[in-house]
Amino acid sequence: MQLRSAQWYAGEDRNAYIHRAWMRRGAPGDAFTGRPQIAIANTGSDLTPCNAHLTEVAQSVKNGVYEAGGVPLELPVVSLGETQVRPTAMLWRNMAAMATEEMLRANPIDGVVLLGGCDKTIPSLLMAAAAVDLPAVVVPGGPMLTGTFRGTPLGCGTDVWRLSEEVRAGTLSAEDFTRSESAMIRSRGHCNTMGTASTMALVAEALGMVVPGLAGTPAPDSRLLEAAHGTGRLAVDMISVDRRPSTFLTRASFHNAIVALAAIGGSTNAVVHLLAIAGRLGVDLTLDDFDRIGSSVPVLVDLLPAGRFLMDDLHRAGGLRAVLREVRDLLAPDALTVTGKPLVDHLDDAPIWDTEVIRTRSEPLVAEGGIAVLRGTLAPGGALIKPAAASPHLLRHRGRAVVFDSIEDFHARIDDPDLDVDADSVLVLRGCGPKGYPGMPEVSNMPLPKKLLEQGVRDMVRVCDGRMSGTAYGTVVLHVVPEAAADGPLARVRTGDRISLDVPNRRIDVEIPADELARRTPSEAATAAYAQPERGWQRLYIDHVLQADTGADLDFLIGSSGSEVTRESH
Repeated sequence: MQLRSAQWYAGEDRNAYIHRAWMRRGAPGDAFTGRPQIAIANTGSDLTPCNAHLTEVAQSVKNGVYEAGGVPLELPVVSLGETQVRPTAMLWRNMAAMATEEMLRANPIDGVVLLGGCDKTIPSLLMAAAAVDLPAVVVPGGPMLTGTFRGTPLGCGTDVWRLSEEVRAGTLSAEDFTRSESAMIRSRGHCNTMGTASTMALVAEALGMVVPGLAGTPAPDSRLLEAAHGTGRLAVDMISVDRRPSTFLTRASFHNAIVALAAIGGSTNAVVHLLAIAGRLGVDLTLDDFDRIGSSVPVLVDLLPAGRFLMDDLHRAGGLRAVLREVRDLLAPDALTVTGKPLVDHLDDAPIWDTEVIRTRSEPLVAEGGIAVLRGTLAPGGALIKPAAASPHLLRHRGRAVVFDSIEDFHARIDDPDLDVDADSVLVLRGCGPKGYPGMPEVSNMPLPKKLLEQGVRDMVRVCDGRMSGTAYGTVVLHVVPEAAADGPLARVRTGDRISLDVPNRRIDVEIPADELARRTPSEAATAAYAQPERGWQRLYIDHVLQADTGADLDFLIGSSGSEVTRESH
C-alpha cells in the first residue's frame, strides 16, 4: 500500500530532501520511509482545564504507535474550554473543526488519533476527521472523579445550577456556596455528570469512532492510559486496511448513536453536533430522526442531571457497553466501528454490575425518555426538549409569555420584584441563536425569578433559541428554529401572548392567529441586541452559519474535501 506521507518523503529530489531533513532531528533513517505517520491531534491546554491531562494521554498513544511500527507526531489543535471561553465555546466549534481539517490535510500524515474531552473538542475533531477522511480514531479524555461537600456527592455543572438557585432563594448562604467551590472539581477530567462532554464521548463510541469500552473511563484511571496505548497500535493497523471514517460511518452508525443518546439520558447538545458530523460525511440525517429513533428508547442510566449518580459510578457499573447490551435489539446490527467489527459484536461480555446505576430494560429510569422534537407556530423548523430532565406536570402546559429580548435584558429584569410573572408563566428568551448571539450560548435554562424561588417554585417552562448545558435540568424548550435573528416567529412574540406546550403531541405554539403574527414587526430591542461584528471570525460566522436543525455548521463547510493536497510545495 502506498502511504500518503510518501508524497512528501519518497524520492531523491530537492523537495523530498527538505521534508526528510527538517524532520530528522535525531530520528532513525527509516522513520520516513515506509512507516505510517500518525498525527496525535491534541486539544490539551492549561486554559481548557478539563483537557489539561491530555499531554500525558498523548504519550501513551505515542508508545502504542511506536510499538506498532508507526511514527507518532503530536499536533496541537484548537482547544475550546466551555468554562473559560467567552462569549461561548460553540462560536468556535466550526473554526476548530476547519483548522484541524486543514492541518490534517496539509501535513504528511497517514492517520490520526483524536484527543478530546471538554464539550466542543470531540465534536470539532469528528467534524474534521469526517471532512478530511484519513484513518482516524478518538480517545476521550474521561470524566473527573466525584467530589463531595458536607458528605454529599457533587455533580459538576448540575450542582452549580442547583446551589446557586438555593443562594438566590435564601436557603443557602453565599459563604457555604463559596466553600463548595474547592470540592466541586476533585481531579483531572471533564464534568462528571451526563453533560455534553460525557455524552459526546459515549456517543462517539456508539458512533463507532472509539474503541468499544473506552469511553467513560475516568481521567485519573490508569486504564485510560492502557487504552490510549492500545489505540495508538490500532491507528497503525487502520492504515494497512485503509479504514477511514467514510468506510464505516454510515446512517446505521448514526442510528446507533441516537439510541445510545436516549439510553444514557444524554445532552441535547449532541443533536446539533451529530447533525454537523453527518453533514460532513454526506449522511442524510435530520432532526426528525432523533425523535423517530430515540424518543421511545428507555433511559437506563440513573445519572445527574436526570438521575442520582455520576460518571465514575457508570464506569464501575459496566459502562456504555452494558447499557447498549440492554437495548441491543434496537441497534443497527451492521454498523461497524474502528475495530472493523460491528458495534453489537462488542456487547456479548458486558454485564451490568450495579442495577441502581444502570437500570435493566424491564425497570428503566424513564420508559420513554429520549429527546423530543417539537414543532408548531413558535418553532416551524423544530425545537428540542429533554423530557427526562423536565418536570412531568409541565410537559403539558399553557401560560402567559414573559419575554426577554437578550440575555442582558434577562439579567437586568429577572429579579425585579415588580416583574409581572408567576409560576404558570412561560419565560421566553430570544437573540441567543447561532446568528443572534453569536454562537448559540448555553443560556436556555434561565434562572427562575427570585421572588418565585422564595415561594418554593423550582421549575417553569422556558423557551429559547439558544442551547443549555448538558449538565442542566428543567422544562426547557431550546434550539428553536428559525431563531429570532433569522426572522423566526420568536422575534414577534410579545409579553402577554399565550404559549402552549404539548410534549406528548410534539407541539409548541404561540396562540396568535397566523396573519396577526405575520403582521407584527420584530422587537426593536431584540434586533438592536443581535450581534453585529464588523470583522474577523465572528463576521464570517454570522454570514455563513446555518440553523440548529442542520447542525449550525458553516454553509461552505458542508461535505468532505478529502485528504488530497491540490498543489505541491516547491
